[in-house]
Amino acid sequence: MAKTVNTAFEQFNKEYVSLDPERVDVAKRSRDWLLNQLIALPEKISDFPRLFNDMHVHHGSFSRKTKIRPLDDIDLFLTFTGDGTTYDTLILGEKYTLRVPQGTTSFLRNFCNEDMTLNSKMLINKIISSLDKIEQYKTAEKHRNGEAATLQLSSYEWNFDIVPAFYTDTGHYIIPDGQGSWKATDPRIDHKRVEQVSAIHGDKARRLVRKVKYWNRRAMIKTIPSYLLENLVLNYASSQTSLSDYIDINLVNFWNYLITAIYNPVPDPKGFQGDLNTLEYEDKVKISDKARDSVNKGQEAIYFETKESDHSKAINKWREIFGDNFPKYE
Repeated sequence: MAKTVNTAFEQFNKEYVSLDPERVDVAKRSRDWLLNQLIALPEKISDFPRLFNDMHVHHGSFSRKTKIRPLDDIDLFLTFTGDGTTYDTLILGEKYTLRVPQGTTSFLRNFCNEDMTLNSKMLINKIISSLDKIEQYKTAEKHRNGEAATLQLSSYEWNFDIVPAFYTDTGHYIIPDGQGSWKATDPRIDHKRVEQVSAIHGDKARRLVRKVKYWNRRAMIKTIPSYLLENLVLNYASSQTSLSDYIDINLVNFWNYLITAIYNPVPDPKGFQGDLNTLEYEDKVKISDKARDSVNKGQEAIYFETKESDHSKAINKWREIFGDNFPKYE
């Protein structure tokens, strides 16, 4: 229940959108403890490959502070030492083979195909089996999920996705592609980009990302993939000299931008994935129409608030956009 639009947004953000700060602190401690246990695995397991301990990376929306509720997954790169392993580029950014040299004593040889190319599925499975050596995780559920080893805990509401990675001499990472081969990425670029936009707009950009993600999640249409959506918001914020102090104005302005931006290419800021916007044309039309509808309703809500001083009607309009979790007028 709320008396003003501002208090309604504050309550909505606190209860349904942004992560609970106390749980975030617990999650960070849990994540850091897990990483320390992973770093110790080569000492506990005789054939566990050597790690590149200066190059492990926290990645994903949790690390970028753009994740919304629920806090269901936390991602990290567990970076291995190549020990002379080389890579061949089959498709730039998308498909690589890693070749472990003959004669090496590296335990990476244990996870190779017959042609001595490193099999990413086998390395993920080694991480999964090795998690049993961490006493606290013996009874936890562990499985391979695409490019990651997933650790599902009963003591917390989130899972950990542990991605094996190699840091290359050209300054990026190579990680599993989910099919047994490898692909290129660098989450540090995404993190740096969010920080750069935040340096200009403060936390307004992150708040906008989170609200738009919630809007996207409940849309009764084809949703926009989270990473694409985050980059659309960052592209918009980067094009603005300033953002409003009021989240409702920023939302309407972004949706107005999205009406046409959803039809345009969205280049991968890391330079590996090409155009992130691989949505079908029919889906782009539906998303554009939804954005236009949200612009119209948002503008009505702002008019009711600022011109008629009718916060009840304004809040009801925002409920039409965000659903029943948006607070009612008191």
